[in-house]
Amino acid sequence: MKKISIYTDGACSGNPGPGGWGAILKYKDTCKELCGGEADTTNNRMELMGVISALECLKEPCEIDLYSDSKYVMDGLSKGWAKGWRARGWVKSDKKPALNSDLWARLLDLCEQHTFHYHWIKGHAGHPENERCDALAVQAAAQYK
Repeated sequence: MKKISIYTDGACSGNPGPGGWGAILKYKDTCKELCGGEADTTNNRMELMGVISALECLKEPCEIDLYSDSKYVMDGLSKGWAKGWRARGWVKSDKKPALNSDLWARLLDLCEQHTFHYHWIKGHAGHPENERCDALAVQAAAQYK
């Protein structure tokens, strides 16, 4: 099984507002950068899209080291919250609707075929790949201002 490192970040100018996401995939000596955005979105949606877009690039099951500064994404996956929301019909344990269920559903489907190791990293703290993902996300968001 291939071992891939994925770094992601999302950005939003206003929340909601124009937003972007950035992702870096690393496999051995190969590095691929991705980015995209939307005119009217939220930061959390862009954080999710960064991970979704990176995973959609993979053509086979992989062992993935996922790095993100988003507690929303990392806790939703690593603590099983999103699976619980799906099992309850996209309702959280506090009986409130789970936000972004469309993206969480896509992400959970993509995650099923891979093995994950989750790594939360502090944003804007000098981590090179996180800083690059942030720059990609901000650049993508700027196209929608």
